[in-house]
Amino acid sequence: MDKGPLDRSTATEYASWFKALADSTRIQIVSLLARQGRPMSVGEIVEFVDVGQSTVSAHLKVLADVRFVLADSRGTARFYRINDACVDCFPTAADIIMGNPAPVPPSCAPTG
Repeated sequence: MDKGPLDRSTATEYASWFKALADSTRIQIVSLLARQGRPMSVGEIVEFVDVGQSTVSAHLKVLADVRFVLADSRGTARFYRINDACVDCFPTAADIIMGNPAPVPPSCAPTG
C-alpha cells in the first residue's frame, strides 16, 4: 500500500468538493435536494432556506461547478437536482483522504 499523499490532481478535485460544502447554506441546499428527491426551481429552494434568490442562485452555481447538483432547463426556468453519482462519492473521498480503505471504488474520481 502506498504511504505517500494523494496525487495533486485528485487532491485538487477533492479540495474543490470540500470547499463547495464549506458553507451552511450550500449544505442546506444539498440536503434539501437530496431529501426532496426531485428537481426544484430556485424559487422553491428559496422558500426552504433563509436567504434571497440571488444568493441561492450563486450557491447553486458553486454546487453545479463541482457537479453536486445538475441543472435542467424547462422553458425559461431551471430546475436543480442532486447528482447522486457524485454525492455518493463524497464519503469515499473523505475515507481516501484519511487513509482508510474506500468502501467502494470511487466512481467520481477525477480523470487526469
